[in-house]
Amino acid sequence: MKRFLLSVATAASLVLASSQAWSADKLLNASYDVGRELFVQVNKAFIAGHPGVTVDQSHAGTSAQARAIAEGLGADVVTFNQVTDIDFLVKKGLVSADWQKDFPDNASPFYSLPSFLVRAGNPKHIKDWNDLVRDDVQVIFPNPKTSGNARYTYLAATAYAKEAFKGDDAKVKEFVTKLFNNVPIFDTGGRAATTTFVQREIGDVLITFESETRGIRKEYGNDKFEQVTPTVSLLAEFPVAIVDKIADEHGTRDLAKSYLDFLYTPEGQTIAAENGLRARNAEVAAKYKADFPDVRLLTVEDVFGGWDKVQKEHFAAGGLLDQTYGSR
Repeated sequence: MKRFLLSVATAASLVLASSQAWSADKLLNASYDVGRELFVQVNKAFIAGHPGVTVDQSHAGTSAQARAIAEGLGADVVTFNQVTDIDFLVKKGLVSADWQKDFPDNASPFYSLPSFLVRAGNPKHIKDWNDLVRDDVQVIFPNPKTSGNARYTYLAATAYAKEAFKGDDAKVKEFVTKLFNNVPIFDTGGRAATTTFVQREIGDVLITFESETRGIRKEYGNDKFEQVTPTVSLLAEFPVAIVDKIADEHGTRDLAKSYLDFLYTPEGQTIAAENGLRARNAEVAAKYKADFPDVRLLTVEDVFGGWDKVQKEHFAAGGLLDQTYGSR
């Protein structure tokens, strides 16, 4: 319920932001769907050090967010969960081509991974990706056509299958197709998928960012849900960027940079870690190490040859995602 109310409040603030004149002390951050709670805390801490500043939020699947910005949403900054969605804004002339050089760690202040959430007692005994294609298992995750969260799930499952089937493309495609067939509902974003699993009680396992699984357990109780970390997953980076064209129009470039710089500070990193994200800062990461299970993380670069190749081979019209996802 808290998350639903926060979503309504976020929408209301976005409407308000869109109806007001812009000034150099106000930012709009367009962010990923399940980042609401994180950025409420980030904004509160940032504003405490910048009196008079306002930060409004917009949350949805990042592919949908990128399209909205291209169509006129006046976001000064983006805090996304997928590189390709910022690259889309580059192609639209809204973000500079060298955006990953503007901030440390390729402009990704923290990271996560696709992980599993099951119901108390793990009644279906789900332990790894191969359990998700069983006939008796219903899987919940959002639509990879609209959600960066779900695209990471798709890529992580594909990476697992590539290893399991030693690169046999036909078997990999069959595995991913079975996974899609086990999803009864494809919501548009990660938070809607969480609602389907948690409140509507549909499905045996939710696949989402590890940070979201931790947040759900914290809100609803460890006695209701269990986290399951698969043996292998995919590094999910959370890239950030100034939307140059809009920030320059609004006169907010300096403030936008300060806001994104804050995410790299010990305070910003601590907020991220407390919200279930894995920090880049070594001291903060060491402090919270016990909270994060060990997992072998693959990368898009190592498995798929980089995001440009992923976009062409998997996410372009008629690509491998379309071939496995079908006409759902």
